[in-house]
Amino acid sequence: MTNQYLEYIRKEFGDQVLEEKSSNNEIYITVKRDAVVRICDFLFHHLDVSLVSIFATDERKSSGGFKIHYVFSEKEDVFIIIKINIDEKHPEFPSITHKIPAANWYEREIQDMFGLVPKGHPDPRRLMAFEDWPSSSYPLRKDFDIKTRPPRVKGEYVYRRVEGEGVYEIPVGPVHAGVIEPGHFRFSVAGEPILNLEIRHFYAHKGVEKLFENIPVDNAVFLAERISGDNSVAHAVAFCQAVEKIGGISIPARAKYIRTIIMELERLYNHLGDIAGIATDIAFAFGAAHVNNLKEQIMQLNEFTTGSRLLRGMNTIGGVRRDIVDKKDDILLQLSSFTSEFRDLMELLFATPSVADRIETTGRLYNDIAIGLHVVGPVGRASGIDSDVRRDHPYAAYSELGFKVPVFKAGDVHARTRVRADEIYESVSIIQRALSSLPEGEIKVEVNDVKDGCALGYTEAPRGETLYWINISNNRIERCKVRDPSFCNWLAIEYAVLDNIVPDFPIINKSLSLSYSGNDM
Repeated sequence: MTNQYLEYIRKEFGDQVLEEKSSNNEIYITVKRDAVVRICDFLFHHLDVSLVSIFATDERKSSGGFKIHYVFSEKEDVFIIIKINIDEKHPEFPSITHKIPAANWYEREIQDMFGLVPKGHPDPRRLMAFEDWPSSSYPLRKDFDIKTRPPRVKGEYVYRRVEGEGVYEIPVGPVHAGVIEPGHFRFSVAGEPILNLEIRHFYAHKGVEKLFENIPVDNAVFLAERISGDNSVAHAVAFCQAVEKIGGISIPARAKYIRTIIMELERLYNHLGDIAGIATDIAFAFGAAHVNNLKEQIMQLNEFTTGSRLLRGMNTIGGVRRDIVDKKDDILLQLSSFTSEFRDLMELLFATPSVADRIETTGRLYNDIAIGLHVVGPVGRASGIDSDVRRDHPYAAYSELGFKVPVFKAGDVHARTRVRADEIYESVSIIQRALSSLPEGEIKVEVNDVKDGCALGYTEAPRGETLYWINISNNRIERCKVRDPSFCNWLAIEYAVLDNIVPDFPIINKSLSLSYSGNDM
């Protein structure tokens, strides 16, 4: 299959290809900079391949310039990475956002973090480096010291304005009356219907990718699982798998099954929390209380199984740190009781007229918008996108444990709730089968130094596709690009709220299950 994509690109753009390299399920193709728009457009629109990430690397010491990588994902377990070279003296590259909307934030991120300008970008405003950040400081360049404290400068962010009689703005945030992290929402409304929403985030940007370059590879696992607290396992496993891929490390079969079990436990408590949040926001207090009770049961099961309610500290490069010996029967018994109670509760939830009135047709995200933005996870599947990393790029023990991927087409809050409910049933089934066929043997292999190289690691987190691209040199991380699912999905909220009323915004927001921490890294 990898050769097939190479042949397509050679046939269409043979004179624009500078270098080809394949490794595992990844194809790296370096092309001429001026051809990148046409090649990316060809992959996306003609070969129906999804753009899942764009990132830059500072390779001035080794090659005299920067490189930009465009990562495309194909369902036949293939990743195509298109690369272009950027001269330090001409730090710019052609924008592809007008062809592929999903490129929007990636290109603006590269502009802020590396100082490489996406020429022709429809919205060249700053994204992460706010206006009080000096224009000559680019944090992800190699010559930027992590201990730098740049001086603050004056600047102002100009928001989009909707003009017209009776149109007014409602600013919300960035400080919220709750425990959520900072994010700004600026609504343009005429009465109650929402005409436009502009979001602004990254108030709590943590410099995680710079931190990865300054710690040993072993310690980086702990950093990965703290990027997004409720998706700790998904991040840790994606990181470990990328490093294992680079080192050609094959983890024991038992470790693969244990990773699968704890990833599905993470999916359970996340989906339960989302359903409870939706029930709360539609004033279905009875349902919310019962779903939260079920979530607490799973959190206690997490602690019983791994010693951590958030399932932290389990993963390591080469496998898992702790076994789950003699816990199988107790886990299976608790899951059986949980499933029965959850099924009764969901039947009540979806049969309640007041619930249906609030969630059906609310916050509709249409399929073409979802595809253009590369919306991932339950939100994408509720809008008709049949995609799941566990199936399309199998990892851990998923290829040995059959499961269904629920897909709905309505794209509303009801569909997103249905996807999560169905995935909860599937997660329980996956855990039950994994426990029943848990292989004997070791839970990890000893890993000393990791050889030089680069590779992708990926998981299907509860919120969707999570990606890590890691480059290791001399047993240290040269570059770690992290792409949390929320980075893809936040822009979708600007479309999902259109033509809805302001009081429905909290329900729509909760149904998208967007993370501030995973986004503002």
